[in-house]
Amino acid sequence: MFTTRRILGSSAKYLVSFPVWKPRAQLHYRMSSVPRPLTAVCQVMATSDKEANFTACKQLVEDAKEQGASMVFLPEGFDYIGSSREETLSLSESLTGDIVSRYIQLARKLEVWLSLGGFHERGHDWETDRRIYNSHIIINDKGEIVTVYRKSHLFDVELPEKRISLKESAFTIPGPSLVSPVQTPIGKVGLGICYDLRFPELSLALQRHGAEILTYPSAFTVATGAAHWEVLLRARAIETQCFVLAAAQVGRHHEKRSSYGHTLVVDPWGEVLGDCGGEKPGMVLVEIDLEKVSSTRRNMPVQQHRRDTGFYHSLEKI
Repeated sequence: MFTTRRILGSSAKYLVSFPVWKPRAQLHYRMSSVPRPLTAVCQVMATSDKEANFTACKQLVEDAKEQGASMVFLPEGFDYIGSSREETLSLSESLTGDIVSRYIQLARKLEVWLSLGGFHERGHDWETDRRIYNSHIIINDKGEIVTVYRKSHLFDVELPEKRISLKESAFTIPGPSLVSPVQTPIGKVGLGICYDLRFPELSLALQRHGAEILTYPSAFTVATGAAHWEVLLRARAIETQCFVLAAAQVGRHHEKRSSYGHTLVVDPWGEVLGDCGGEKPGMVLVEIDLEKVSSTRRNMPVQQHRRDTGFYHSLEKI
């Protein structure tokens, strides 16, 4: 049974529905006279059981809608997390398959927007090369796929001292390009996925094309999450002066893999507004005030102070 806590702050209204949430800062309390769309940023513990995963995510979406959310964010691997390369590939589907179709129906039924943060999508040459994309899908409240972003940066990392060995490129195709930020009920959202978080060029490109909110649905390892998760999310928020929403996987998926959790919401000043913790599934519900984006950019006009691209490449010519 989830408990709900309501906190009113200077830049947003926060509702939290999970047992382990903790406030991150003392906030100045005030009531807003203008209602703003509510968004839910979820934390899940996926396994290779696709039906159980859908049931858990569906419950989170329904709970979020019941509490007034107009958009719900699910993490990377919301559909499943396989225990081997073979299982990961065998469970994959196309965008017209059963899993995406069920989320399309759910979005249409509940009249809610969905960010499906990392779907195992069979590649265009699936029959010949058996490789997949890691795809971030946005579905609107009419049940229409608005855009699909395919993860650009693949997690090929060997950290023996941390017992981390992952090679995403062994079965995943890197996405060909970024996609334009999407106008949603909560603002203009720029899309990334997990490892993309480590590349500020991506977030700055999305900001230049109008993003007010960045989202990084993820399944960070425990070791890299403890070291880098929060500081990277706050850095992306500060440098772009955007809200950052990061839905996360949490807990033990199988005997070889666990995720860090700590679904976070960060404001354009870099303040952490909500944290799901590192133990259980749940969600953070946030009413985003886009005036916070405008005022932050107005008071500290970083983008106006940025030099042209040639200036930053000039060092290479010396």
